[in-house]
Amino acid sequence: MKTCVLYSGGKDSSLMAVILQNLGYQVELVTVNFGKYPSWKPAAESAENLGFQHRILETSEKILQDAVEMILEDGYPNNGLNHLHHQVLLHAASNYHIIADGIRRDDRVPKLNINQIRSLEDSKNVEYMNLAGFGHKTIDDLSRKIFKIKKELTTIDNNSDYEIEIRYLIDELGGDGTSSHIFPEHIQSRVIGWRENE
Repeated sequence: MKTCVLYSGGKDSSLMAVILQNLGYQVELVTVNFGKYPSWKPAAESAENLGFQHRILETSEKILQDAVEMILEDGYPNNGLNHLHHQVLLHAASNYHIIADGIRRDDRVPKLNINQIRSLEDSKNVEYMNLAGFGHKTIDDLSRKIFKIKKELTTIDNNSDYEIEIRYLIDELGGDGTSSHIFPEHIQSRVIGWRENE
């Protein structure tokens, strides 16, 4: 059965894909796009470098707009990102029976609480998996052992996280640079291939 791994091209979602593939799941890497900006391109490149099938899951721009409204109203991204992720999972559940992502134990956003997870699984009759048992240090250690990773300051062109289309829409509404007042600069880790055996 096909398993959807929501995929950003980063080490967390890449590690989730490798774990599931090694357990015998038929993994398809899926990057969500809301139609505002082709943010899926870096993830597609990472998926190709790892030899995984990649698919773009086109999702309603309304979900993005609702998340941006929440973010602008709050002045910070947490609630909007959590809302967007929940809506994406609901959308993915109409296409897949098994859905996974790279959410870790110590992630703050995007992240569902246990009641949201139970509701998703029960109402949509799906299985949802993530890396909730793994912390940041463990993910870094495991990822360094199997992937070539490129770390650089996040830009609109090197990242396939939800944040990219959110930033794009915020800047479209408020002018270039508006999103930088809400989202701090940070380093993006993107998987660019397999680590060669030494």
